[in-house]
Amino acid sequence: MELINRIFSGIRIRDIIDIIIVAAVFYKIFKLIRETRAEQLTKGIFALFVFAKLSGLLQLYTINWILENAMTVGVLAILIVFQPELRRGLEYIGRSRFFTKSLLEIKGESLSKTVDEIVEACASLSRQKIGALIVLERETGLNEVADTGTKINGMVSSNLLINIFIPNTPLHDGAVIIKEDMIKAAACFLPLTDNMNISKELGTRHRAALGISERSDSLAIIVSEETGSISIAENGTIARHLDSKTLKQILTDMYKPKDSTQTFMTKWRRKDEQGEE
Repeated sequence: MELINRIFSGIRIRDIIDIIIVAAVFYKIFKLIRETRAEQLTKGIFALFVFAKLSGLLQLYTINWILENAMTVGVLAILIVFQPELRRGLEYIGRSRFFTKSLLEIKGESLSKTVDEIVEACASLSRQKIGALIVLERETGLNEVADTGTKINGMVSSNLLINIFIPNTPLHDGAVIIKEDMIKAAACFLPLTDNMNISKELGTRHRAALGISERSDSLAIIVSEETGSISIAENGTIARHLDSKTLKQILTDMYKPKDSTQTFMTKWRRKDEQGEE
């Protein structure tokens, strides 16, 4: 008890403030890292640091020498590898939003309106057999993908989505990236899936939707240009031939806790697989 009292007696108010500020900075940095693929690279650098310390304690001199020398150039490597993320982070600070809430909370009528606009656009494009590819961003940031297209930064509306995908318009070829209730960018390039076992009926849009769903936790909506069929890709799998009611339910559940969303999507994927058989 005396030891605890001695420890806490040495803590000043300025020390608490110092800790809170550092914690807030690291929290914001972590959020910025989560917006890109830098999160996995950060884990690798942390693992390298741990192995370097362990090799020293275990007197593995050769391994320790290699790791220690690798760590000496770590700062330069970070500047090179994380250059896009560092630039984006500095821009983020420059906009004076570093210590403010950066994401909108979509609830109630706002969520319902956003879902309705997306569903209405997909239904209209389906009736007209106009191809479309819409990617809904979740926890994994898609800033790198958005940078390949044209920035929109506009509120989601059915008219805007329909106009984007009208054939022979400047932005119709590519994917639209949506973050919550904002259209971030259009005419974006997506990575194609490496899965060689998918149906030969699926075209480039479906393969691109599967590709982005394999590399992130995003949900991609595809409208087929040939059949007008609406499909959804998630976690490297695809659910096809959805109607507007089902699409609306999926999008509504997408903003619910993850367990509920995954259970719903799993149910519809199984239903789709049974239908194909």
